[in-house]
Amino acid sequence: MDAQEVTSDQWADRHVAVAGIGLSGRAAARVLAGRGARVTVVESRDGEGERAHAAELAALGVTVRLGDGETLPDGADLVVASPGWRPDAPLPAAAAKAGIEFFSEVELAWRLRRPGPSGEPAPWLALTGTNGKTTAVRMLTQILKAAGHNALAVGNVGTPIVEAVLDESIDVLAVELSSYQLHWSSSVAPLASAVLNIAPDHLDWHGSFENYAADKGKIFAPGSVQIVNADDAPAAALGGPDAFGFTLDCPAPGQLGVVEELLVDRAFVDDPRTTAAELAELSDVRPFAPHNVANALAAAALARAFGVPPEAVRAGLRAFVPDPHRIAHVATVAGVDYVDDSKATNPHAAASSLASCRSAVWIAGGLLKGADVDDLVRSAADRLRGAVLLGADRARIAEALARHAPDVPVVDVPDTDTGAMDRVVTEAAALAQPGDTVLLAPAGASWDMFTSYGARGDAFAAAVRALPGTRPETRPETRAETQSETR
Repeated sequence: MDAQEVTSDQWADRHVAVAGIGLSGRAAARVLAGRGARVTVVESRDGEGERAHAAELAALGVTVRLGDGETLPDGADLVVASPGWRPDAPLPAAAAKAGIEFFSEVELAWRLRRPGPSGEPAPWLALTGTNGKTTAVRMLTQILKAAGHNALAVGNVGTPIVEAVLDESIDVLAVELSSYQLHWSSSVAPLASAVLNIAPDHLDWHGSFENYAADKGKIFAPGSVQIVNADDAPAAALGGPDAFGFTLDCPAPGQLGVVEELLVDRAFVDDPRTTAAELAELSDVRPFAPHNVANALAAAALARAFGVPPEAVRAGLRAFVPDPHRIAHVATVAGVDYVDDSKATNPHAAASSLASCRSAVWIAGGLLKGADVDDLVRSAADRLRGAVLLGADRARIAEALARHAPDVPVVDVPDTDTGAMDRVVTEAAALAQPGDTVLLAPAGASWDMFTSYGARGDAFAAAVRALPGTRPETRPETRAETQSETR
């Protein structure tokens, strides 16, 4: 539905400031303007792209102020924030001083929900975590579709949620939520919510691991079905006494888990003490890796909480097509596998990726965002053939390798030009032996050298394809997009 066709309501004549002119900010501005609100978008940047977006919004009657994202517009009685707006930034401080609400586009979407096919607003099945959110929410969407639902992936992925809630044909939403979005939300109450894992990330934004975990925990609203990763202590700690769990081990009553080669449910069945439902086989999970099995179990748990039958879980997992740059096999050259996991933008994700390799030449580096890498290196030391480091924080990874894996050869590549990845891959190929995996799992964000983790992964794949002996048929299609690295 076009936002301009939405009838005016309680939002009419309110003066709303929208913080940020990115995808979600523009969507919020359009929807609010369509409901009769007076909207002012504030944005600290003032580049060509921002001016083009400003012109589009101006045609809808939206005021846009570029070059100043810190000052509260005169007369504003509400601020809707794009993801990533820091708690200590001047704008939320000004809103607090003025006594006006400051909340996320996700919170706005919750307040704007419209009745769906059932006559009630479409329920939300939500998940968060440090890693795996996008994969799990896309798995969930495929499972819901296999059960016959008109489902849509939204939130920190896919369609802006503030637009999706206006589509009356949608009967259930699969919602990915980052810690940023949850921080600025207060009343969101999904039907069921899951926490995949919690590991230190974005500590520069949240200030501490405790604050980060607390924001993740806001996904568990009163009355929501709670689902936690029973194998991840920080995630499990967020659940209440009635929380359901998922595990890579044999499940206890109230859990989903793995029995031999099967994914099984002992939570959402008639008698969890004596019965279990077979959901899928391990071979149905793609790409196969332990952490991706956990993603599949989380998606299955949310779907089962919504009443999806077991056969739809299997069908949905089989229909799922992994996104690029997630433990994606690029090529096998001279007996060495080359794998692109550029989406491993923090140490927890990199550790999961390395755990799937018996012997790896690790390509790592980027922006660590305040995260510590000692535990990562310590856990992976015995499977490292070598390491090739690039990016702004490579010295910190080198120091951790010297402490915990002193016998592992390390190559430092200080280059930052467009040919840097070619040199990285050449150095990695020289360290690798037949049977090894050259693994791009950077443990850091890409913004120091690349426009996105997708661009970084594409550069890796291109460099691999340029190696002598690469067969043309192993060359995959790739794409470089501006992709989120928020958690």
